[in-house]
Amino acid sequence: MKNLISIQEWMPFSEVFKKGVVKLKDECLIKILKIIPINYNLKSEIEKEAILNSYKIFLKTCNFDIQILIQSNKEDLNQIISKINNKIEIEKDETIKTISKNYINYINEINNNRKSTAKRFFIIVKAINKKDEESTKQELEEKFLKIKETLERCGNRVEEIQKKEETVEILFSFFNKRLSQI
Repeated sequence: MKNLISIQEWMPFSEVFKKGVVKLKDECLIKILKIIPINYNLKSEIEKEAILNSYKIFLKTCNFDIQILIQSNKEDLNQIISKINNKIEIEKDETIKTISKNYINYINEINNNRKSTAKRFFIIVKAINKKDEESTKQELEEKFLKIKETLERCGNRVEEIQKKEETVEILFSFFNKRLSQI
């Protein structure tokens, strides 16, 4: 008879803490950081050059391993279309109604061509548990602050995940994209 391994045994982590910290089975700790990026394409050439220079500084400053994850999910635009339709019904101005209907056609085109995606960005940092767990968590916090400081110079926002449940939700979205609501 085959030995069946439970999903808990297969997963690479053993415990999830608050502030985006996860303990791996090899006793290392990782921290998941949420990145809210700028829209680089909307920047002027001078701003783009400044952003690239700041990003180079970020890469040079982080003298530790990082992993950058980008998660793309198909957007369901039906709720947006429904809201616009509801507003069209009560709108009196025919010009606004026409513009709104054209906008719905545009949204439907995007939706039908499957070009509507939401992207989420994360950076994962790792610390090897050498001494005790608290000092390792402090090392992760220092890495977080360094990343936050340098990426914010580029115009991005770096958010620390506060709740354990949010960390679990993010992990779930990585491992089971089909069922994830994120």
